[in-house]
Amino acid sequence: MATEVEMWSTAKQADGMFSLDENLTEANRPYADDDDELIEAEVNGNWTPQEKALHEARLKAKAKRRLRKSSSRNSTSESFSESGDLAGSDPNSPKGKANTNDRKSRTGKGRGLPKKGGAGGKGVWGAAGMVYEDEEPDVLDPNYDESSQGDTVYAKVVPEVDEKELGKMVNPIVKEYFEHGDTKEVQMLLKELNLGPHKYEFSSVAVSLSLEGKASHRELTSRLLSDLSVKLLSQSDMARAFDKILKELPDLILDTPEAPQMLGQFIARGIADHVLPMSFLDCYKGKVDCEHARVALDRAAVLLSMKRGMVRLDNVWGVGGGLRPVKHLVKEMNLLLKEYLTSGDVSEAGRCLRELEVPHFHHELVYEAIVMVLESKGDTASHMMVKLLQAFWKMGHITVDQMNRGFQRVYDDLPEINLDVPHAHSIMETFVDLCFQESVITKQLRDACPSRGRKRFVSEGDGGVIKN
Repeated sequence: MATEVEMWSTAKQADGMFSLDENLTEANRPYADDDDELIEAEVNGNWTPQEKALHEARLKAKAKRRLRKSSSRNSTSESFSESGDLAGSDPNSPKGKANTNDRKSRTGKGRGLPKKGGAGGKGVWGAAGMVYEDEEPDVLDPNYDESSQGDTVYAKVVPEVDEKELGKMVNPIVKEYFEHGDTKEVQMLLKELNLGPHKYEFSSVAVSLSLEGKASHRELTSRLLSDLSVKLLSQSDMARAFDKILKELPDLILDTPEAPQMLGQFIARGIADHVLPMSFLDCYKGKVDCEHARVALDRAAVLLSMKRGMVRLDNVWGVGGGLRPVKHLVKEMNLLLKEYLTSGDVSEAGRCLRELEVPHFHHELVYEAIVMVLESKGDTASHMMVKLLQAFWKMGHITVDQMNRGFQRVYDDLPEINLDVPHAHSIMETFVDLCFQESVITKQLRDACPSRGRKRFVSEGDGGVIKN
């Protein structure tokens, strides 16, 4: 054995191989003294078999430690084959140059196979035979190309209407509906708005605006709520809207003193049209503290308790002006004029005339007013009617066309009126002159007044002077 160790120490080193002497020299020093003693014991022939095996194991361990130490120091560690060539290198490449694309481990560990079977690492496609599923393109990806994704479908996203802006968006819709009266157009406009959980507030806004308007507006609002309750709003939404209006009554009466009675009619009409649940009134029994809300609920209860009340509630707001019969309108105007002659309240007469909502039929009021003057006794009625016509003229209730048409109708019917009122011509002339003095009629209309018959002269020589 000593001869073999000596041969290793004196042999010429092969190309690219580490010397075993170098390994032993740079090995850990604590074992060096023991090795010297073992070698000396072997030379003297005193080496036991156990000491010999221990010595050989130490040599092998030192050689392996040296090899691992040198591999970790060199980043381009190379493993050598028995022939001195680089393991895994191209045979045609220059000697000593490692293959940088080699995916085998160069740490001296493992079996020399690629890491993870070639499927690991950054920027690799994966192991052979691996099938990937189609991935949906990410819109937020900075490399996302919209044109390369085929047909693009655009979806319209309507933001939800804020509660503070709801009134500004709904008010024009309701006011336009009062002009055209088309419920389908309102439904179409509401579908374009994303009212979200605040959709019930549309009903409260519509009712509040109609309370400030005319009777025809309230009738249109009742019809609108009836149509919307089937398609857009449920009974619970309607109940929530009317509950909100009941709470707002103290503010509504500041502009509309009759708001509680009107709201009661709305509630009764809504229950009759199945817009509100039948148990709506029962939910408030004994739970209402507001005096105005109690008035509204009592009004609704009275209307619903009337005999055949559910049927009559269709006309709770009356018939629209343009739909009323002519005889009914004439009767209403006669009643208006008689009340005015009794009270002398011009503002009340103007309010009643506006509620009739027949501006195209105001010439009938002028006609009936003149006929009352012709049939009356004394000058009181004449002066009061001139005052009324003058007030209506200034307020714009009666236009020039309606005024001229009313006077002209009296001019045409004067011969028939004269049969019942013998002095109709003289009374008419006096009344026309008074109206002209108060600037109610024009000079042309005054001159168009018919005379009371053949004009008589004093004599032929008077020069055409008319006899008084």
